[in-house]
Amino acid sequence: MPRYWLMKSEPDVYSWDDLVAEGEGTWDGVRNHRAKNNLAAMQVGEQAFFYHSNIGLEIVGIAEISVTGITDPTDPEGKWAAVKVKPVRKLARPVTLKQVKAEPRLETMELIRLSRLSVSEVMPEEWQVVLEMAGE
Repeated sequence: MPRYWLMKSEPDVYSWDDLVAEGEGTWDGVRNHRAKNNLAAMQVGEQAFFYHSNIGLEIVGIAEISVTGITDPTDPEGKWAAVKVKPVRKLARPVTLKQVKAEPRLETMELIRLSRLSVSEVMPEEWQVVLEMAGE
């Protein structure tokens, strides 16, 4: 059964528009063990919400995992994981962190519970709620 994910990026460092312009990007620079394990668990074809952190604080798009099992090219020691992602589509309307926190059906979402985690898992029912909130 495919899993769903949420991947955070600071839009002034790497934004949704940057991913769209590249066509495929490498998700690297993750230095948290749980986030690393999530990257390592990803399978090609699984989807992830693209979340703008720090500036915006909102889910803006859906990306698809295109390549897995990569060693992070920014890690000289070779112990951190990375994946490649491709844009699928921009959400009809962004879903803000404030909206997520206000939605009772999302109270256990890792985005809220583990707020500092840069790559988190999204449960299938949470995925559907967020899509509904985005007008999809």
